[in-house]
Amino acid sequence: MITYQIENNLSPEEFKDVLIKSTLGERRPVEDFERIKSMVENANLIISARDGNKLVRVARSVTDFVYCTYLSDLAVDDEYQKKGIGKELIRLTKKETPKAITILLAAPKAEGYYPHIGMTKHNACFLLADETDLK
Repeated sequence: MITYQIENNLSPEEFKDVLIKSTLGERRPVEDFERIKSMVENANLIISARDGNKLVRVARSVTDFVYCTYLSDLAVDDEYQKKGIGKELIRLTKKETPKAITILLAAPKAEGYYPHIGMTKHNACFLLADETDLK
């Protein structure tokens, strides 16, 4: 049975493990434990899905709770995909931040998933990886 909860003290080890077991492990700094630890510590809304004690999915967000919520990681253990868990984590994230718009950058393998569950694609996102890129 899958249970959902807000996790204010998610362990960086568990977070790293679920990233590795998901497609996000390819695009997250899983080899840099201090960075993973900071990612967990500096998020202000983490909702988990657990099968017993096992973390199988996590939604990690940074939010002001009233204007915008950046859902920066929606990671699922590959073994638990296609069971509605991700959609439920997004719903619970929105429930915690009802006035805020939820913003998510899709992983390439997941781009088709989000419109399928009712999210709207937005084409005006801009990225800046390094300050020296500014002109």
